[in-house]
Amino acid sequence: MSEVHNFEKEMNRGFIQLVVLLLLEKPMYGYMIVRVLEQNGVVVDENTLYPLLRRLEEKGALSSRWDAPEAKARKYYQVTDQGRALRGSLLEIWQQQGKAIEALRQEVES
Repeated sequence: MSEVHNFEKEMNRGFIQLVVLLLLEKPMYGYMIVRVLEQNGVVVDENTLYPLLRRLEEKGALSSRWDAPEAKARKYYQVTDQGRALRGSLLEIWQQQGKAIEALRQEVES
């Protein structure tokens, strides 16, 4: 595994939490989440996603419900009010970090 890949993995941990909180304004089940993320350029393995969904649910950021209209029952996840507040805080952090990176990059390039 390359060093860049290790750094990318670390950076993606927080990023994936944020994009999941953004995406789950509408109820979605795991496989659907993976596909929508992939369509938007975010590759996440199901073995990474499901533990993340459980952790966010345990923290109160997501709620879930089982739905079995077809032969296969699916667990749908959706962001809660607590998750929306967390999402807002994470977006602020992300924006502040982006501004800091851009300011530092411009300072170095000047």
